[in-house]
Amino acid sequence: MLRQIFLIFALATALAGCGKVMEKADKNAGAPGEQSVLIAAEDLLTVRGGNLASGPAITGSIQPERKADLRAEIPAVVLNVLKENGESVNRGDLLVRLDDTAIRDSMTSAEAAARSATQAFDQAERQFQRLKTLRGSGMASMQQLEDTEIRRNNAQSDLIAAQARTVQARQQLQRTEVRAPFAGVISERKVSAGDTAQVGKELLKVVDPTSMRFEGYVSADKISSVKVGQPVIFQVNGYNQQTFTGRVKRVDPAANPTTRQVEVLVGFVDNSQPRVSGLYAEGRIEAGSIQVLMIPDAALIRNGDQAYAWRVKDSKLSKTSLVIGERDPRRGDFAVLSGLSDGDQVVRNPLSTLKDGQQVVAAVVATPLAANPDAATKPGAEKAAGS
Repeated sequence: MLRQIFLIFALATALAGCGKVMEKADKNAGAPGEQSVLIAAEDLLTVRGGNLASGPAITGSIQPERKADLRAEIPAVVLNVLKENGESVNRGDLLVRLDDTAIRDSMTSAEAAARSATQAFDQAERQFQRLKTLRGSGMASMQQLEDTEIRRNNAQSDLIAAQARTVQARQQLQRTEVRAPFAGVISERKVSAGDTAQVGKELLKVVDPTSMRFEGYVSADKISSVKVGQPVIFQVNGYNQQTFTGRVKRVDPAANPTTRQVEVLVGFVDNSQPRVSGLYAEGRIEAGSIQVLMIPDAALIRNGDQAYAWRVKDSKLSKTSLVIGERDPRRGDFAVLSGLSDGDQVVRNPLSTLKDGQQVVAAVVATPLAANPDAATKPGAEKAAGS
């Protein structure tokens, strides 16, 4: 019984306290029946000036710098394809084997002809040396010596030709085995076992995934501001809006005759580069920067072509119309052309229930955008929020 009386007393005390808090909030609001809004320090942002990167837009694709199109160098039938798309290979790995039956027979014949030519040359050389000795003792004529020397020289020429045919046959035999020119990944397989490969037919493509670069294009009327070494901020389709950083490595000296765009090669400055070639990419070359007010996307409200932000001034909310400029690709913030001033406080991630002119209760001084966001969670900030 005593416990029930105590619980009823505690509940009545709590309700009385809530009534006093609501009454105090209504007095602070200054308008009977209008509910105030509580905003913590981490829900406010202070608008400050920042550097907005400016420069020409660049669009293109991610391509490997090291790539090889392996083609057939002899006409032959494909016996085996030992690697599939996406498989890693090392330098010298066997990728495709072609039929070498006819070439091996040719090499055997060339080697036999070379041995015969060697024997003929050795015999002609011995005969020439013997007649040369006999001529010195007067037992052979000059004509005999010259005829023997001619036969020796002809045998030497036949030997050189036979050796060349042997080397050529050996090289042809080596061409029946297609090997990886460098370590990489098979990107495209063009043949299968049983196909007839003519000279020049593409067999496989090998790319080095560690040599990716951004092969982009810039409008010709903006190319004067592009210089080698300038930073480039861009995004790649398929990488969840991840921002990549690169630098201009080369500017093509000639524009495309059809599109009138100039190719610009951009190298990655870190190791977090895409491992897939051919992906679409777009970004901006940082040819310069300007000082403007910046606001994060989390504080913006968009309605068609119009943009708004909830500004907190004199402990009241104000729905402020903004004129938004370009987006900074490095941080994702937008330039504010008009509507806000340096030092204005805006609400981060505003709710749809906010009302223009609504009183703000327990709002504390917001931490500037450039400051450490952990400062809002320090004991001093908690004390200010609870006062």
